Amino acid sequence: MFSFFFSDPLPIGVKAPDFTLPDQEGNPVTLSKLRGRNVVLVFYPADDTSVCTKQLCEFRDRWPLVQEKNTLVFGVNPAAAPSHAKFRERYLFPFPILVDRRQKVGALYHARSFVPRRTVYLIGPDGLIRYARRGKPEPEEVLAAAV
Repeated sequence: MFSFFFSDPLPIGVKAPDFTLPDQEGNPVTLSKLRGRNVVLVFYPADDTSVCTKQLCEFRDRWPLVQEKNTLVFGVNPAAAPSHAKFRERYLFPFPILVDRRQKVGALYHARSFVPRRTVYLIGPDGLIRYARRGKPEPEEVLAAAV
């Protein structure tokens, strides 16, 4: 019943679960349609909190490296779209924030909890997980797994 408290992130080398979620503007984002690019998913607990803001700002501040690595970045959180839109606008994030209202995608990626578990994935152009870690890894560490 409470296994989500103790689960590890998905293992490296497995196929990433496909999903479709709306971004902060309501535009659908489907993982399988992003094949050919690296995709970073940053599951984070809450908009406008100190650590979450710092984590997403670090990806914003490394944006040239993100682009150099043929990578798309998405924040993922269950808050409502208007909250994400304000958060994104306030900090000028160059990437979308996806709305995972019932944490269904969070559950697929072992990030679901009462408060989403801070978890970062890099999914390769082939749809396989290349990086998975809890916490707040540096963007350079995450992007080093990009192919």
